[in-house]
Amino acid sequence: MSRTPKSPPLATSPVGGDAGGAAPPLIPRERLFGNPSRIQGRLSPDGRWLAWIAPREGVLNLWVAPIEAPDRGRPLTDERTRPILRYFWSPDSRALLYVNDTGGDENFRLFGVAIDGGQERLLTPFEGIQVQVIAISREVTGRILIGLNRRDPRWHDVYALDLASGDLEPVLENDGYAGFLADERLALRLAIKPREDGGLSYHRVAEGSIETTPFADIAFEDSANTGPVGFTRDGETLYWIDGRNRDTAALTAQDWNSGETRLLAHAPKADITDLLRDPRTGEVQAWAVDYLRNEWHALDEGIAGDLAFLEDELKGDIDITSRTDDDRLWTVTNDPVTAPPAAWLFDRDARRLTRLYVGRPELEGTELAGMTPLEITARDGRTLVSYLTLPRGSDADDFSKPAAPLPMVLLVHGGPWARDSYGSATFHHWLANRGYAVLSVNYRGSTGFGKAFIAAGDGEWAAAMHDDLLDAVDWAVDAGVADPERVAIMGGSYGGYAALVGLTFTPERFACGVDIVGPSNLQTLLESMPAYWEAGKRQLYRRMADPDTEAGRAWLEARSPLTRADAIQRPLLIGQGANDPRVRQAESDQIVAAMEANGIPVTYVLFPDEGHGFAWPVNAIAFNAVVEAFLQRCLGGRAEPIGDALTSSSIEVPQGAEFAPKLADALGHRDEP
Repeated sequence: MSRTPKSPPLATSPVGGDAGGAAPPLIPRERLFGNPSRIQGRLSPDGRWLAWIAPREGVLNLWVAPIEAPDRGRPLTDERTRPILRYFWSPDSRALLYVNDTGGDENFRLFGVAIDGGQERLLTPFEGIQVQVIAISREVTGRILIGLNRRDPRWHDVYALDLASGDLEPVLENDGYAGFLADERLALRLAIKPREDGGLSYHRVAEGSIETTPFADIAFEDSANTGPVGFTRDGETLYWIDGRNRDTAALTAQDWNSGETRLLAHAPKADITDLLRDPRTGEVQAWAVDYLRNEWHALDEGIAGDLAFLEDELKGDIDITSRTDDDRLWTVTNDPVTAPPAAWLFDRDARRLTRLYVGRPELEGTELAGMTPLEITARDGRTLVSYLTLPRGSDADDFSKPAAPLPMVLLVHGGPWARDSYGSATFHHWLANRGYAVLSVNYRGSTGFGKAFIAAGDGEWAAAMHDDLLDAVDWAVDAGVADPERVAIMGGSYGGYAALVGLTFTPERFACGVDIVGPSNLQTLLESMPAYWEAGKRQLYRRMADPDTEAGRAWLEARSPLTRADAIQRPLLIGQGANDPRVRQAESDQIVAAMEANGIPVTYVLFPDEGHGFAWPVNAIAFNAVVEAFLQRCLGGRAEPIGDALTSSSIEVPQGAEFAPKLADALGHRDEP
């Protein structure tokens, strides 16, 4: 006998009614989650071509056009079974290369297609094998270095791939190294060895042989924000993002022969996370630090004027996405947040900007909500950098405080060793348009804010990391942003785990939860991790718990939502990809089965052609149609009817269609002949 989850009272007032203003029109899901018109515009190294990703018969493929006529694009690929989501230019400017997997299984293969209209080629034709791109050079243009784990699934051996013939030449057999760093001549220079204590040792590579004595030893505590980022063109200087002897990571330059290190830049509140390097010399010209927002700082006066010009001319944050070999042309994206991001061609010599495209032109003129960076203080005094989005028509004080408390979605990022940042966030735009305040929090363990902030999350799953989320909700309630009875918790991967923790460890705190590919059982999560995660296993155990010890197993059981599944009182929606190699389907199956055994309702949505997240727009649209109907029932916001949103998707609902509004009807309509 199923029992109805205990739920708080639902608000019935419309969004604009709470604030006294008019609510904007609903933005159709298709405009937010459908295929973009163009993304990832990048220049060929020789500056003659512009490539991008765009739909071809509804599937994202690769396109190319002459740089002098960017509107005369033609498709190069005809992918039908999986959208292409990332690619890069061959260094000789003759082809585009891309990686893709099968149904989200992350066994990536490498493909190439010539821009002169040649046939698409599968360059790594190995089933169940994952390719990694190790190095691409502007100096050696006929080949690249890749890694393949076909000999041992745990480790990627290094090969040189001839781009013309497709031949693979073995370079180095990998026996226990996490990765490699090469120079511009494609010579391997460093091999990275994981240590039993969770730290890393860096070993020189000379003439194909790895030296046994480490070139550098990085302690576990420093490994969170320390690593080499590349050599200068002459191979004499090695750059590091370096957290040794400091909390936030600095930019340093190390002389390869003497070992002497120079400090180039440092910021006290956040790690240096991005660099601009001269394509001709490899020297660092500028660095970026992302605290509340991303900020660029020039080291080279030759580039300082360009950055200042772009920041003056373009509204919103900027990102330089490609540069030609002669460095005359750049592609630049700018993100105004309240309008869709756009891509521009920047001619440095002429100081001229030409707009290339807007990724989602259907959103131009739409009332998109802004985003406010915040500093929220946790109960132990730590600062939690967070981002708030409010619905249009609700904001009495810009985008930071509504005229009256709103239903709110706490949107938790995955990782957990990742972060939220300022900028256009589709989920923020979507949920705000539906009438919700949206709050994203960089809880302890998030990256980018120094190694002490990361370390503060060690061993704190479902404990202090969850407390940070609760403290952020308390801030939102005290600030008049959120109605305490109408707060949902939602996220993907670790964010999905956080949603499950919210409903099991603090069962009366949230009105409902949405878990997307989140683990429910930490023991089985670690037991089923992909073989090629072996290099990071010891770090993972130190940041969570060691399943090979009795104390570690006890910790994993105690911090698993599955252990407390019978405590769930509020509605839960779960989304899962059947081919997920990171958080396997069993993670969702387990908690659904436990809830069913305890008579607790749950709605479980499964996609048989997806992995760790939903790559197909039709599946993202289908799942989000279910989400907004679910949230409307829990929080009282607005929702676009499900309509035919499920028709083209692979959606399956193994459990609980009856608990999500209109879902059973929509599934029945889809199945009608």
